[in-house]
Amino acid sequence: MTINYLLDENVDPLYQIQIRKQQPSLVIWKIGDPGIPPRGTLDPEILCWCEEKNFILLTNNRKSMPVHLADRLASGRHVPGIFILNDNLSIGDTIEELIIIALASTVDQYRDRISYMPIL
Repeated sequence: MTINYLLDENVDPLYQIQIRKQQPSLVIWKIGDPGIPPRGTLDPEILCWCEEKNFILLTNNRKSMPVHLADRLASGRHVPGIFILNDNLSIGDTIEELIIIALASTVDQYRDRISYMPIL
């Protein structure tokens, strides 16, 4: 099974465009895409969707996401992973790292944790 990514609504859509362009076999969706939770969906609901569909969440949300993850784990739920993007890392470098992670990692490697970019 491969790693799939879901972009939070506040993440630049350029990530999705460039990852699809550079590595078309990877699955990357963003909040608001058809069949994906709509814009304005609350973070706990997004994490629920990620668990059900097996998507790692890419977000800039450093403040409340750790709290949402802790609440989720305390209730016996899980999440495939949360990657917090780094504003000091270029979009190109982040995209390169996300592609490497998706191609070289196992699905469960980031389960139930937050990873801060850069990860490698």
